[in-house]
Amino acid sequence: QVQLVESGGGLVQTGGSLRLSCTASGSILSIKTLGWYRQAPGSQRALVASVTNGYTDYADSVKGRFTIFRDTAKKTVDLQMGSLKPEDTGVYYCYANLRASKVDGGTDYWGSGTLVTVSS
Repeated sequence: QVQLVESGGGLVQTGGSLRLSCTASGSILSIKTLGWYRQAPGSQRALVASVTNGYTDYADSVKGRFTIFRDTAKKTVDLQMGSLKPEDTGVYYCYANLRASKVDGGTDYWGSGTLVTVSS
């Protein structure tokens, strides 16, 4: 059973910083993509940042402020968030597309989410 466990959310003031961490564990053969999505109140879940085979992708709204770090050996992905704004508030979900076995062509997994609140 694959699990994604997040940590690092919390309350921060505008302009502050937070670092989110996620660790994948369980029966994992290989990981294609690790990333972070955000679901703001009243909105759909949307990509914040991801890493796929060394290629990074960021939402336009976070470019220059957020940095994603992936450790392939440790199966972790961190999101360093800086210059935070109230609109960054939301539940942040860790995401992985990975193969749990040789017959698995790739499956999406999600963490349970961690709340980030940016106060104005």
